[in-house]
Amino acid sequence: MKRLLPPLLVLMCLAAMGVLRVSAPGVMLIEGPAAWAGAVPILAGLAFLVAGSGTFRRRGTNIKTFNEPDVLVTDGLFRWTRNPMYLGFVLLLLGAAILLGSATAFGPVLLFWLVANSWYIPFEERALRLKFGDDYATYAGATPRWI
Repeated sequence: MKRLLPPLLVLMCLAAMGVLRVSAPGVMLIEGPAAWAGAVPILAGLAFLVAGSGTFRRRGTNIKTFNEPDVLVTDGLFRWTRNPMYLGFVLLLLGAAILLGSATAFGPVLLFWLVANSWYIPFEERALRLKFGDDYATYAGATPRWI
């Protein structure tokens, strides 16, 4: 299961959203021009992803979920959320669901959030606690997991 990296799960969720929109749209929650409001969270999500990964690159730490952390990153967006890239993925998926407008399109958004919150993030938090001990505990105590 360690091969199911977050970007791959996001792509799978986006594909599922498209399939669901076509094959089982359910109730249309958002239609017409209002659906274009989905562009806002998509752009915000992309900004979080670019900024978060850029901070990792500048700090010289790996970005892969299941690799050992190299550096405890607490600057940039990481000052306000411990997981800006996961937040970016959720915003991107939420925006896509708004664009699609169907009730079923929101299911994969929830699925990604559940997987991130119950599997990816706890895995990373354990690794950070093991490697950085009290420094990570202090950071985690002062900075929310999401927002």
